[in-house]
Amino acid sequence: MKEKVILAYSGGLDTTAIIPWLKENYDYEVVCVCIDVGQGNELDGLEERAKLSGATKLYIENVVDEFVNDYVMPCVKAGAIYENKYLLGTSMARPVIAKRLVEIARLEGATAICHGATGKGNDQVRFELTIKALAPDLKIIAPWRIWTMSSREEEIEYCEKHGINLPFSADNSYSRDRNLWHISHEGLELEDPANAPNYDHLLVLGVSPEKAPEVGETLSLTFEKGIPVSLNGKPMSPTKIIEELNQLGGNHGIGIVDIVENRVVGMKSRGVYETPGGTILMEAHAQLEELILDRATLSAKKEISNRFADIVYEGKWFTPLREAYQAFIDVTQEYVTGEVKLKLYKGNIIKQGTTSPYSLYNESIASFTTGDLYDHHDAEGFINLFGLSLKVRAMKMASLDKDKK
Repeated sequence: MKEKVILAYSGGLDTTAIIPWLKENYDYEVVCVCIDVGQGNELDGLEERAKLSGATKLYIENVVDEFVNDYVMPCVKAGAIYENKYLLGTSMARPVIAKRLVEIARLEGATAICHGATGKGNDQVRFELTIKALAPDLKIIAPWRIWTMSSREEEIEYCEKHGINLPFSADNSYSRDRNLWHISHEGLELEDPANAPNYDHLLVLGVSPEKAPEVGETLSLTFEKGIPVSLNGKPMSPTKIIEELNQLGGNHGIGIVDIVENRVVGMKSRGVYETPGGTILMEAHAQLEELILDRATLSAKKEISNRFADIVYEGKWFTPLREAYQAFIDVTQEYVTGEVKLKLYKGNIIKQGTTSPYSLYNESIASFTTGDLYDHHDAEGFINLFGLSLKVRAMKMASLDKDKK
């Protein structure tokens, strides 16, 4: 019997061309696996396409809830944002996809896993680190680092030579990655940072702020221990909340980010990300933490949030360090419970009030009027001690200057 290879299959031109290429160069039996992380109608017609291209079998695995609950929610609780802009949409999805590829490889008795990520991108790192962490015995095949094809035209010609005539064209288009959390756009005018994005041509999940309604929209989100549990007073799963917020945020031009980011492999890359629901969730969560976390904890959490984002971006989900940071984050979320009200208006998220039973905000202390818990006179002694080192240093420097004269 032939050895089996598990192919991470999207149904696009790259992974379709990979099927005959694997059979021709490795004599493998090809089992395609498409992981549904919320990419919508991109899954239509995949089974017929995979079979026509020479695959023995196609799995379509719905892992949307697992993706949201086990990968997205930890990042929301962490406030993980890469380089202060990127909400990690693709980065969070890759480990859950690779994990399921490994599980099906075990089920099928496969000896290898193949992916269609390019040799210049981050995804090759993310896929392969996960596979190495979960199944170090499996062989990894990355055709883009091996084959000689270098263009869509060559891939289409290769498919046609192998009797595969599919509805792909060589027309230039954006390179996109979509899941429930976001959609990314790269290529065309975006390859030159000097160019403005063509938002009329580019956007998929919503509209630009200029084309958003003239009237804003108010919503409320309720969290329990850092997890969203209801939208506008209606209990919902995190998955459903993200779906609803994507619609609301997209309508109002929320969550469009144009970024030049630093890839793991060393180069800078320009892309546009649409993350309407995720942007709203992240902002609401951060506003709730403002009320609840003390100064020292919030400061420490910000440092770990940045590191956590780096770890996720680099594909190191299945590592002891990610687990350790997440354990810290989970402790900080024990009392992150409450309601956040927001107004969406032309790309902006505007505070409308936040409440929590665990709020550390005390009006008696914070008010300009004198309260029972705070005596203005105490500030003088505190400032004397807090600034003592500054005063001592200034006195020393003044003494040295006097001696020089």
